[in-house]
Amino acid sequence: MRYLTLLLSLICMAATVDAAYADRRVAFVVGNGAYKNVAQLPNPPIDAKAMAATLRNVGFEVIEGSNLTRDQMTEKLLDFGRKAQGTDVAVFYYAGHGIAVGGTNYLLPVDADIKTEMDVKLGAAINIDLTLDQTMGDAKVKLVFLDACRDNPFAAKIKSNSATRSVNVGSGLAEMKSGEGTLIAFATGPGQTALDGQEGNNSPFTRALIDNITKPGIEIQQAMTSVRAQVNEETHKGQLPWGHTNLIGAVYLNPAQGTQVANAAPTATAAPVASGGSEAELEFWRSVKESNKAEELNAYISAYPNGQFKSLALARLAAIKSGPSTTTRTLNAGVDPATFTDEASQVTEDQIGLDKGKRRDVQRRLTGLGFDTKLTGEFTDETRSVIKRWQAARGYPSTGYLNKLQHKAMLSEIVAAPATASGDNPKPARRATNTAPAQQSAPAPAPQRSSGGDAAGAAFVGGVVGGMMGGMLRR
Repeated sequence: MRYLTLLLSLICMAATVDAAYADRRVAFVVGNGAYKNVAQLPNPPIDAKAMAATLRNVGFEVIEGSNLTRDQMTEKLLDFGRKAQGTDVAVFYYAGHGIAVGGTNYLLPVDADIKTEMDVKLGAAINIDLTLDQTMGDAKVKLVFLDACRDNPFAAKIKSNSATRSVNVGSGLAEMKSGEGTLIAFATGPGQTALDGQEGNNSPFTRALIDNITKPGIEIQQAMTSVRAQVNEETHKGQLPWGHTNLIGAVYLNPAQGTQVANAAPTATAAPVASGGSEAELEFWRSVKESNKAEELNAYISAYPNGQFKSLALARLAAIKSGPSTTTRTLNAGVDPATFTDEASQVTEDQIGLDKGKRRDVQRRLTGLGFDTKLTGEFTDETRSVIKRWQAARGYPSTGYLNKLQHKAMLSEIVAAPATASGDNPKPARRATNTAPAQQSAPAPAPQRSSGGDAAGAAFVGGVVGGMMGGMLRR
């Protein structure tokens, strides 16, 4: 009887895992700041990275990009449109320059060079209305967040080149109406401009989104009320987010256990937030654990509110507020913007001229930065996988190969503790999981949404059940 009870418990556990990830949710997250023809914005790529981590933590598949050209944005949007068809929840997030011309809103890729109204309408910018309709039209719940209400950098040029001088060019974005099942949120009101924030930080609007939209048990419209209040207070009433909603039910991105949702869209909820212990959380923590930037540590806490390193993050935040630290970390400061867009390959890596000694130096530096790998001087599949994880953590195109820009950026990073220089296989740096006082064993990794996740879960349960049944038969 005891074996039968355990068997039924395992079957229920497997069914619960499947149910938690039964709904489909996809997000498009892009931050453009490295503009080639107008003033650059320092923070949108940082905003996008933090937002992507926040959404992944509540079960979204994220199509992510930073500093994208027109062609690159189109490619990402096509991918998003394919994956968003028929989804239960689709999110569209954009940070960067946006303009309103003739009452229509457009997003600006980093290579935009707009001189006339015709340039805008013939494709130099991306029509938001058309984009949302084509990519998210079939989704059951559509959430749109536009942190793109900065000053129109092309307004004066468009007006001066207009034949009639009567073209309507707004200083912010124009008002938009949402369709059924849609929520649209702007960083500020129609025709107004929003703050980009202090350089190296999240913008006030994105910071408020990250702080509120995935709080356990908070309905999205209630969360947006908190977002408006937070931005209004932080900017001393200088900026008030605006939105329009046509949602037909309650939407929880992170429902609390036992939450009852009355008259809600049946699939407009997400799995509870992971309590910690996943490889994704570990990589996130490794990338920020030595940071002296409060926004990076806050991004970790927002993404993993129950994370196993939360106490360490809070302690480091307290130390930062108390005074300057003697350690510094520079990941993106001074990095060539092209590092975030130029993909690396075997060809680009060969151009660096890495001999065995220099390859070992790369492996040693990766280990020192928290991406443990063996010092063999050969870039095996294992090393390629580690390079990919380092690239993903830094926001670079993840190919597993290096180019000159990425190699230079890696060499510019300050290693918190020098890796052992002797021998080809030193002991790996001590993992952060061992540094927490009285730290209990980390919980089992939360199930991750991936193409092989269901098969792996089934194999695990099947193996346990098979072992139990074998033991019963031997008895």
